[in-house]
Amino acid sequence: MIARQRTHLTAAGLVGPATLYVGIGILLPLAILFRYSLNQFVPGKFMVDALTVENYVKFFTDIYYYSVLTRTVRIALITTLICLVTGFPLAYVLARTRSRHKNLLIMLVVLPLFVGNAVRAAGWMVAFGNKGVINASLMGIGALSQPLEIMFTEAAVIVGITAVNLPFMVLTLQSVIEGIDRSVEEAAFNLGATPPQMARRILLPLAMPGVLAGTILTFILSMNAYATPVLLGGPRFQMMGPLVYNQFIQQNNWPFGGAIAFILMAATLLLTLAANLMVQQRYRTAET
Repeated sequence: MIARQRTHLTAAGLVGPATLYVGIGILLPLAILFRYSLNQFVPGKFMVDALTVENYVKFFTDIYYYSVLTRTVRIALITTLICLVTGFPLAYVLARTRSRHKNLLIMLVVLPLFVGNAVRAAGWMVAFGNKGVINASLMGIGALSQPLEIMFTEAAVIVGITAVNLPFMVLTLQSVIEGIDRSVEEAAFNLGATPPQMARRILLPLAMPGVLAGTILTFILSMNAYATPVLLGGPRFQMMGPLVYNQFIQQNNWPFGGAIAFILMAATLLLTLAANLMVQQRYRTAET
């Protein structure tokens, strides 16, 4: 009994500092920001104390702000799907390779994370510009007579966000696939399964925890992207992250900015939870 109490005290002592840090550093500012979102914005007076939901009503009744939210969700879903489809094969190769250069291959996946999002977006700007690498190459070989309009489009933003989030998906899946016993796959092949059948009926269900973790992580990062939409989308292309920044810094409208921030957070949490529940339910149904 005494030993168990000591164990609980030790665990509480280890978790306590992190809990205190999260409470003071994250939850308290969020609570203050939520209170700000219920205030009124009066030009020239900055913010007037109130308890009103007019900022939230303004967001959902204005087609412009609602379209920004739907665009953000659409881009986040597309980039998450692209990361999953392209990252799963790469993660499988990294997990199953027996090459002595495996650590080097993993480092090549991790290497982009050492560069800031703004720097990577600037690199895509060089590639996507009217005189960039892509247009210059295509026009050089005679495939195009005029440059393609790639910059400041939704496609450019999707490519940029996908490039930022792909390493997170690959690393998450690779760590889970490495924990799957190779003999399970070999048994499936011995029973006559083709590689697609093995991947669909054996590998994918066993790797589902990694799929869930990777998709949740990349979806959250895509929903909250800032530098990539600003640099590759241009001033007319709005997503929720830049919209929050504009309200706080450019418009100096803290109540409305706080409301947008909480709408973004709520949408991200609800969509993530819904997708998680749907995938888990389908996974349990497939098992039974």
